[in-house]
Amino acid sequence: VFNAKTAELLSHHQVEIQQIFPKEGWVEQDPKEILNSVHECVERTCEKLQQLNIDITNIKAIGVSNQRETTVVWDKTTGEPLYNAIVWLDLRTQSTVERLLEKIPGQNKAIFKLKTGLPLSTYFSAVKLRWLLDNVEEIRKAVHDGRAMFGTIDSWLIWVCICGKNGGVHCTDVTNASRTMLFNINSLEWDPELCQFFDIPMEILPKVRSSSEIYGLVKSGALTGVPISGCLGDQSAALVGQMCFQDGQAKNTYGTGCFLLFNTGPKAVFSEHGLLTTIAYKLGKGKPVCYALEGSVAIAGAVVRWLRDNLGILDSSPEIEKLAAEAGSSHGCYFVPAFSGLYAPYWEPSARGIICGLTQFTNKNHIAFAALEAVCFQTREILDAINKDSGIPLSQLQVDGGMTNNKLLMQLQSDILCIPVVKPSMPETTALGAAMAAGAAEGVEIWSLNPGDLTAVTCERFEPQINPKESEFRYARWKKAVVKSMGWETSEAPSNGKSEII
Repeated sequence: VFNAKTAELLSHHQVEIQQIFPKEGWVEQDPKEILNSVHECVERTCEKLQQLNIDITNIKAIGVSNQRETTVVWDKTTGEPLYNAIVWLDLRTQSTVERLLEKIPGQNKAIFKLKTGLPLSTYFSAVKLRWLLDNVEEIRKAVHDGRAMFGTIDSWLIWVCICGKNGGVHCTDVTNASRTMLFNINSLEWDPELCQFFDIPMEILPKVRSSSEIYGLVKSGALTGVPISGCLGDQSAALVGQMCFQDGQAKNTYGTGCFLLFNTGPKAVFSEHGLLTTIAYKLGKGKPVCYALEGSVAIAGAVVRWLRDNLGILDSSPEIEKLAAEAGSSHGCYFVPAFSGLYAPYWEPSARGIICGLTQFTNKNHIAFAALEAVCFQTREILDAINKDSGIPLSQLQVDGGMTNNKLLMQLQSDILCIPVVKPSMPETTALGAAMAAGAAEGVEIWSLNPGDLTAVTCERFEPQINPKESEFRYARWKKAVVKSMGWETSEAPSNGKSEII
């Protein structure tokens, strides 16, 4: 909950959502658990406000921000999800992508780039939805009966929170729609040719709205009657929260993955260096749409979770900073966490994670350091691509997200980029961006987005402290490790001595 005049964070609550891994490369979440976590966060936050003697009737609007691409299909008559949500970094659709590529002359992954800004990849919602239609009988039947609804997480939450069951509002915003691969980012409409290519019925798609308008009123809980009036995919929300409203401003968010967005203003710029073209925001029905170049890294915070949950070398995520600080360097050890293949700038689904440069001297502290360094090197690769595409090198990088609390990581990032890294004192800029969009909506109008009215944010700066030559040497070694991570996986690989058909 934010104060609309000062952008001050008044109260918050968070709940970790369980990731489900039914098979290798599969990543799911339970849509009901996501919904319950939202209800719990709302109730707890309202309780905290009351303890601060703040009347919750002062809450005038709600904004939604969500993981993009994560795909849900639900039954509009019962309101029940028909399958777990397939999470953005899930890899089960690799064979679907390969099958679709066979339909394209020369197997050109970039065939829809001018319409969608995206390459054909396991990452985007259309292939996840295609997989569900091919593999889940219950979903096929619901589509046939006219009961199925598709959406990204924002659509699911808005539909349930505004009436649900037959009366819900089935909508999404332009930023989330632009990540499905079914949306034309020029005409701002679902594209019949794309829907035909993926063989997806258009009637199951949500209505596309701007990122800042009243979608409807909440029907139950502590905030009954409050309008939901902001909706932005998480990375766009962070761009708004960082107040990157000018062409050429950029931010990098360190969450499960790592996402660098560079505002290109009213013009869609198409990358020559492996970046995506995406919709940054459209802050009101009559307002212009703004575009961004985006570099997407699948694994950032997820590598810390993996060290904690899979290897057990950390008891808690924040502990990585202490372990890495004890090592002081990776001692020649390089970690490429390509658990879901490599995203930007390579788009190489055959890559898998590797740790190389190991010696008898290497210990868990070095691996912890190499994991943090991997996040920084991946960001450097994206920044290099953005600098080439835009022709104007960034002079500093604005950062946000949970991992930015790690001061060692932020210093490392500045050292590897050789430019200052600037972190706002309130790192939850994704939530702030959703709040700004909600408060600025027509009919709410309690938050001004005029540049003169925006509150200057207090920031912490990290300046490069190492010799650029050393930085370049380490980066060159990292590039060598990346090459070694590629070409590991083929979809024909037999598993346990038996061939497995998915």
